[in-house]
Amino acid sequence: MVNQICVISIYVPNLNQAIDFYTNTLGFELNKQYGPKIASLAHGELPIVLEENDSTIQNQDNKTTRVVLGLRTHDIYQTVKFLKEMNVNFIVEEPTDCPPGKYISFCDPFGNILEYLQFDNL
Repeated sequence: MVNQICVISIYVPNLNQAIDFYTNTLGFELNKQYGPKIASLAHGELPIVLEENDSTIQNQDNKTTRVVLGLRTHDIYQTVKFLKEMNVNFIVEEPTDCPPGKYISFCDPFGNILEYLQFDNL
């Protein structure tokens, strides 16, 4: 299994507010909005995805936060099988459709969320 980070997802409680911050404050360019809850920022070879999502946590200032690393896989079903054998804690266990293809989601031992993505066009 080759591990390569292919996307950084940032889960936010309000997509419009996040787009405003990342474009107007940090200077990123909005690449594409996939719907009312997901958008990507132009960022070279490693896209940054903003996703309005309820799967956020509270930090010490009671503000929601969640950054997710997306790893590329060429066979998501084989990856699921391997991760099940390793007894990982799944969030999304069955390969699920998303704008670029299919994904699964799981936690590391510390509660950090990671996703494996299989791209349709690769």
